[in-house]
Amino acid sequence: MKYQNILIAIAAFALLFSACKRDEKPQTTTDDAQISGLYSQPANGKQQTTLAYEIPAASKHVPEQILKRMGYTVSYNSTTKNPNWVAWHLTKAHTYGNYKRNEEMFREDSTVSKPRATDWDYYNSRYDRGHMCPAGDNKWSASAIYQSFLFTNICPQNHGLNKYEWNDLEILCRDWARKYGAIDIVCGPIYYGKGEQKTIGRNKVWVPDAFFKVVLCRKGNNPKAIGFIYENKGVKQKMSEHIYTVDEVEKITGYDFFPQLDDKIENRIEAKANINDWN
Repeated sequence: MKYQNILIAIAAFALLFSACKRDEKPQTTTDDAQISGLYSQPANGKQQTTLAYEIPAASKHVPEQILKRMGYTVSYNSTTKNPNWVAWHLTKAHTYGNYKRNEEMFREDSTVSKPRATDWDYYNSRYDRGHMCPAGDNKWSASAIYQSFLFTNICPQNHGLNKYEWNDLEILCRDWARKYGAIDIVCGPIYYGKGEQKTIGRNKVWVPDAFFKVVLCRKGNNPKAIGFIYENKGVKQKMSEHIYTVDEVEKITGYDFFPQLDDKIENRIEAKANINDWN
């Protein structure tokens, strides 16, 4: 009996020591590996990359941490606890897939420092967890759709906007990707800076005043681009009344979109926005 008590004491000490070591330095988990994309591969076995000209160039100083995911790239802002922008190359193939979303997939992003957005911040906030790069653009891969639910790809979004106008725009972009073979998309939150910024949760996640989305089609000899801005409100917003040129969105956000395009092409297509050219 005495010998058994000694063994139990040794085992208990080993467990306690192991727990202390874990507290001192957290170990990388399988989820962390999936988040960083180190071990995740799309269905075709090729790593998805984000092309350089998709990445906006900032014309103002904002906190930024670039996070490269399987299906998109994020510029994360540690002050707002939201993305500054999210950019991705949406191909026709990536608008299809068998991987489905579920509401339990939302999760913290352990690759950014605390404080950071959590599920509890959204609880009873009356705001949806609004995707920037939508789950519907990532259902071609289990890892891609998993990463689309990280809170670094999410913003507090009015339920009506998320369910209707923003969703309609996401569907339209997938239709364009199927029609033209591929498009480039950048979207993100807008803060007008009028008064004290509204936040939600213990981690004070900023609530955007509006959202922007710019879309580029490079097919053939006639590339085109178009922009949209929707207020973060639960009121009916007709798409035709929320179309902007890319130049106009750049002035409001302070970003230079698609900077790697030839200057003559960029200047021409970013000054025009006609949705009839896309239909």
